[in-house]
Amino acid sequence: MRAMQLCKGARRLRLAALPVPAPGPTQVLVRVRVCGVCRTDLHVVDGDLPNVPDGVIPGHEIVGTVAALGARVEHLAVGERVGVPWLGSTCGGCHFCLTGRENLCGRAEFTGYTLNGGYAEYALAQARFTFRLPERYDDATAAPLLCAGLIGFRSLQMVGAARRIGIYGFGAAAHLIAQIATAQARDVYAFVRPGDERGIAFALAHGACWAGPSDALPPRSLDAAILFAPVGALVPQALAALERGGCVVCAGIHMSDLPSFPYRLMWGERQLRSVANLTRDDGLAFLALAERVPLRVATQRYALEDANEALDDLRSGAVAGAAVLNVQQT
Repeated sequence: MRAMQLCKGARRLRLAALPVPAPGPTQVLVRVRVCGVCRTDLHVVDGDLPNVPDGVIPGHEIVGTVAALGARVEHLAVGERVGVPWLGSTCGGCHFCLTGRENLCGRAEFTGYTLNGGYAEYALAQARFTFRLPERYDDATAAPLLCAGLIGFRSLQMVGAARRIGIYGFGAAAHLIAQIATAQARDVYAFVRPGDERGIAFALAHGACWAGPSDALPPRSLDAAILFAPVGALVPQALAALERGGCVVCAGIHMSDLPSFPYRLMWGERQLRSVANLTRDDGLAFLALAERVPLRVATQRYALEDANEALDDLRSGAVAGAAVLNVQQT
């Protein structure tokens, strides 16, 4: 199979010809059709995350068909369309797993990071961490749902009943969750890189009632803010935009260091919290919601061999919406 592997130390991917793997008893072999390109893939390639395996295949927004089943897999069938997300496996027996918080499992494995992912023609996945996908979305528009959508959904859940929500960094996750928030009669205020007029127009076209530069204050105070941009300096900026009792949610797996800021920005029972990974229940709930609420998923397509170009475009902010690799050759 063709696969894009990480060249450790070079921070680039190389095209390799590798054997097609065989599924273990609880795994499925997925013939990958497309794979989304996520900012977390950048953190893997750029070395921002610890202990990245040499030669790992990135990609955790996998859409494909089941090509083979492990001996103990009974709820899926060969030929079914499935999606594979970031959370690849958990221990199932720790305190977190047993209390509905498997996203915090200390022995969790992650697709495209500690496990090989979907920048390849075939990928292995644990069957219990594999989802059936809503039929209303084609392969390319379904792929971003598996991380951008899921992490955005978990972040939105954390802000509770907030009505005015600020979103910092309006990319793949933001343009999906802004549509969900709008469908729930919430107001979305979008913050983009200063000078990014295209980003402002994109945000307004995907549910934001206001959009402006990230160093500006919104026209009204916010009940909550979600940070998809991995920029620690935005945290005090978001806190300054909050109403008393508001919450700032940091949605990325990696973020640059937070600067010091005056306590007055936190005072008034404002909160600062992070999102860590996702649970299978998140996946089931969000995919059911995406079936009911038709989302307009903006994608920018690349060939598998052009994965480095896709990552470069994501790094520079040149992707409007979600980048997606077309893995299977037509």
